[in-house]
Amino acid sequence: MPGDTVTNTSIGEIKDMSAEITVCRSCNKPGLETFLDLGRTPLADRILTPAQLKEHEPVYPLKVAFCPACGLMQITETVEPDELFCDDYPYFSSFSDYLLEHSKENVLDVIERRKLGADSFVVELASNDGYLLKNYVEHGIPVLGIDPADGPAAAAEKIGVPTRNTFFTKALAQELVQQGSQADVIHGNNVLAHVADTNGFVSGMADLLKDDGVIVIEAPYAKDLIDHCEFDTIYHEHLCYFSVTALNNLFRQHGLYLNEIKQLSVHGGSLRLYVEKQENMGQSVKDLLALEQAEKVDKIDFYRDFSTRVEKVKTALLELLTELKSQGKSIAAYGAAAKGSTLINYMGIGTDLIDFVVDRNIHKQGRFMPGQHIPIFAPEKIMEERPDYVLILPWNVTDEILKQQQEYRDQGGKFIVPIPEPKII
Repeated sequence: MPGDTVTNTSIGEIKDMSAEITVCRSCNKPGLETFLDLGRTPLADRILTPAQLKEHEPVYPLKVAFCPACGLMQITETVEPDELFCDDYPYFSSFSDYLLEHSKENVLDVIERRKLGADSFVVELASNDGYLLKNYVEHGIPVLGIDPADGPAAAAEKIGVPTRNTFFTKALAQELVQQGSQADVIHGNNVLAHVADTNGFVSGMADLLKDDGVIVIEAPYAKDLIDHCEFDTIYHEHLCYFSVTALNNLFRQHGLYLNEIKQLSVHGGSLRLYVEKQENMGQSVKDLLALEQAEKVDKIDFYRDFSTRVEKVKTALLELLTELKSQGKSIAAYGAAAKGSTLINYMGIGTDLIDFVVDRNIHKQGRFMPGQHIPIFAPEKIMEERPDYVLILPWNVTDEILKQQQEYRDQGGKFIVPIPEPKII
């Protein structure tokens, strides 16, 4: 039924592949305050093959809590990393034109800022398919990617990006240092939130970084998530949701200092962090810390009404889709994204409301969405079937999708954007 949390006779909770935390992932203190429960959901990036539809599909609790001691927003369940990232992980960064251009601009800026050259060394953690590091390779700058997912790591090697196909840990950092491989620059885009051992990961970066080096991290901004009701960016791969307050506290535990921040529109609102071993806090950091204190982002009160607002989005979108269906309209969806999995499973949007999903990622085509088992096709399916409406699941790249689907729009097709509130365009 629409509106029900995912239920299926082939789905069940797997106790031995996850564990509930009792202390904060950053400061290790008890007293976490839960403020949102999205039910039990499948793993957002576990896109299913036809054969897997007949198998047991695990689901896990998806609850969000706040740490009053250090200000970190976090989910309370930890799924084993091998379960999350190593088993046929389908995410390849290079299928997003926007992300490719965004990453190239980031690299060119860092090369200029740090005056990097052939004697420099750049490491990326969670380097995926080499989408970012290839820009350094093109400029003759030595690099190393580190990524545990077999497919993306192999794709990176294929385009000339040296990659260690493993998880980044403090032990690996120490191994690299012993081999004489400290980094001038460490990149970590959208990975800090994915790490179960948050402190070990940050400590490892501190070990790997040269004394005059810089860590450049991108992470979704918790304040934007709350302000814009971006609940669908919450899933089991994302263990933490960072405010500047929480980040500042985390880095200082490991002799690192958050010195500069750039606010970005990517992924619904992100921060690009520049972290170094010497403290030189810039105005950009001071301003955001002051803003968060003024708006009480470092207090539980800021988060208390989030659950009510999420429920309103759920009600509005289900009413819209149900009404369109009652009028005999056909509805598809664009983008087999992780955030889309959270949305459809929390809301109970299945094949009764959505006929099919399309995605540019060839590794997802011919498969099925987690939980609700909606089939995934290539984007050409839209013009073949010409549905009346297309629900954009990765709403953060709406402009890119609209551009790609101009022909469909010219012929009267309409899109539905679900966040921060459902609207038809």
